[in-house]
Amino acid sequence: MTGRLKGKVAVVTGAAPRGEGVGNGMATALLFAKEGAKVVLVNRSAERAEKLAKQIRDEGGEASVFAGDVARPEACEAMAAFTVKTYGRLDILHNNVGIGAPGTPETVTLADWNKVLEANLTTTMLCTKYCLPEMKKAGGGSIIMVSSIAGALGLMGSAGAVAYSTAKAGLHGFTMSVAADHATQNIRANCIIVGSVHTPMVAHMGAEARERRRKLVPMQTEGTAWDVAHGAVYLASDESRWVTGVMLPIDGGLVALRQWPR
Repeated sequence: MTGRLKGKVAVVTGAAPRGEGVGNGMATALLFAKEGAKVVLVNRSAERAEKLAKQIRDEGGEASVFAGDVARPEACEAMAAFTVKTYGRLDILHNNVGIGAPGTPETVTLADWNKVLEANLTTTMLCTKYCLPEMKKAGGGSIIMVSSIAGALGLMGSAGAVAYSTAKAGLHGFTMSVAADHATQNIRANCIIVGSVHTPMVAHMGAEARERRRKLVPMQTEGTAWDVAHGAVYLASDESRWVTGVMLPIDGGLVALRQWPR
């Protein structure tokens, strides 16, 4: 690692994985720390986040834990305050919280619809709302949204995912709005469109579904959380200082390329 984020302070929400393995948030937090950033790990479960913080410290990095539900405004406000109190500034916000639920417009419950939109969209808005003032004080910053190909493509499936697809597509519009509103303040907003990566979030799908997902990818390979994390490091670093309002697919070509039927 080359210290690409040295001197920066990063907040990673949804940092610790829900199960065994490496999730997108965990991989991003680890790489941020390896590249020199001081990282605030945000999770509802302090226990899982503390485990990740210990791993970062054992590898020579610096990390702190903030436990809270970022669907609540007071938690997001406290999160930003905690970050600045602990490290003196706030430069990077990586919005990684998200959940899904099955259902088409006919079958999805209102409870699931509201829960998915809150977890994917409302948390992102609230975290951004309270981190923006601290980024302005620091002279700029990078805000990264984590979306999905489900928000960029129509994916056929028996159960459907209308709430998840809608929420992730909403992040694209949110990214563009934040990028436009804060470009003159040296605050950049970009969005990663995550493809068929294998993480703890999709481990329950099983080997057969995993293989089907792999075959859909033009490159015919499966992505990992590390692929996503490397993209996040670029967007967080000064290397992307002139990059804002971008939707960056990390998906083996799935969004950009299609195969003709044979």
